[in-house]
Amino acid sequence: MTGADRWLLPDGIDEILPPQARRIEQLRRHLLDYLDACGYDFVIPPALEYLDSLLTGTGKDLNLRTFKVTDQLSGRMMGLSADTTPQVARIDAHSLAPEGISRLSYCRTVFHAKSGSLLASRTPTQIGAELYGEAGIEADVEIISVMLSLLQQAGLENVHLDLGNVGVFRALARVAGLTDAQQTELFDLLKLKCATDTQAWVARELNDARLVEAFSVLAGLQGSAEALAGAFDRLQALVPETAEEIGHIRSVAERLAKRFPATSMMCDLTELRGYDYHTGLVFAAYVPGYGDAVAQGGRYDETGADFGRARPATGFSADLKVLARLGRRTESVKQTVAAPSSDDPALWQAIQQCRSQGMRVLVQLNGDAVECDQRLQLLDGKWQLVNA
Repeated sequence: MTGADRWLLPDGIDEILPPQARRIEQLRRHLLDYLDACGYDFVIPPALEYLDSLLTGTGKDLNLRTFKVTDQLSGRMMGLSADTTPQVARIDAHSLAPEGISRLSYCRTVFHAKSGSLLASRTPTQIGAELYGEAGIEADVEIISVMLSLLQQAGLENVHLDLGNVGVFRALARVAGLTDAQQTELFDLLKLKCATDTQAWVARELNDARLVEAFSVLAGLQGSAEALAGAFDRLQALVPETAEEIGHIRSVAERLAKRFPATSMMCDLTELRGYDYHTGLVFAAYVPGYGDAVAQGGRYDETGADFGRARPATGFSADLKVLARLGRRTESVKQTVAAPSSDDPALWQAIQQCRSQGMRVLVQLNGDAVECDQRLQLLDGKWQLVNA
């Protein structure tokens, strides 16, 4: 290893330098203030926890992405948090244990042993919100509305929303009596969005013509809610057990369209992201020119049971660094003031006054040159601001 190699960062690990670091921090404060305005209380889960807790519920899917270490005090295995959602679910179910609805927000770095995609960082700054205690449509509409509004606050333009519902596939699989192996095979085909291969698989594996047609309809359910109205009605007629979940996604899409008429929106019933832990509606937001979702989430009603308290739950998360890079929000720029280095108490008071007024004051050590908007200068025995 050469001397230069010692300072290289691992693949997928990044550092943020000025002025981008200032931009990200300003955005973090702004978005957390917005989440607070929406009624979401800020929490800071630990970066390190015992694996027993960290990989519970939704966390099971994160096992391969979690850095693991041994606790020198107890000898137990610990992990660096790869996703904040299971930790916030534990906080709601165990640490806070409220009786009614609770709304929690967070923003912190998480750590991935493996990147989620070619575009993803292994140390994303995850910002998000979770809503607990309400299983109805109102909660899903609220959390997606908060997500879309948050993206607007971050300055993202031309946002496209994808809506899915894993409950529809679960209902069909349950009625068809699919084994776990069959569900996995069909899941993989639906994920590829290949309707022809999906139709061939169900025709080969299923004997019930009604279910063969139902799965074939499901394979083509991608489009606007209006364009899919006929297909939705047909699937409900074929398998009435899907009616509740189909009605749910249609109602959510209708309500969101009224709140965000300028947002492009599509329903995709073949989107089964997070199938192992999501229990109903799933959603993701995209912008042109970026290949991954800029924010995503869904319903995960079963998670709280693993912490001894089953609670309806839905939420979303995003990478703050991605939002800062893609957003067009105007950064607030402080006035920069240069001050000479001096032991004069009056100068120190003038510097502190400028800082308390939101100015950025740089003291010129050893007479170094400082780029600034104004200077503190002694005029008529008083330190005053003058234009640079």
